[in-house]
Amino acid sequence: MANRPFFIRFGSGRPDWTPETLLYRLVVNATGLFLASVVVSGIEIDDWQSLVAGTAIFAIVNSLLRPIAMFLSCCFIIFTLGLFTVVVNAAMLGATAWSAGQLDLNFHVDGFWAAVSGALVISAVSLLANLISRPRRPRGPTRDV
Repeated sequence: MANRPFFIRFGSGRPDWTPETLLYRLVVNATGLFLASVVVSGIEIDDWQSLVAGTAIFAIVNSLLRPIAMFLSCCFIIFTLGLFTVVVNAAMLGATAWSAGQLDLNFHVDGFWAAVSGALVISAVSLLANLISRPRRPRGPTRDV
């Protein structure tokens, strides 16, 4: 048996920054925020303008603050086997609500547990959207030349 290299692939290796993908992610986040405001009693988004602006703020907070928060809390994330990620997501939702409050938007999160519940709803919506939209990969071994 010849020695052949063994490859493990995790995704495509490059992030997808096409306008269609960014718009899709904004729609998924807006849907998650809307469902969180409907399902969770401590999250209030009063009008569609606040939802649209809150979604944009949420995207900015997730792209700027979330990597820093994940890096700083990596020991807690490892120790809790990933469950601390929910706390980081709740903090990102709280930072979004705080930023929206500074801009006088009708976007409010009342407390830590409301933020945790909202983060779980948003994560569930994002997970479902990713499962539905993921392209099918062919089954069987792949060969890299």
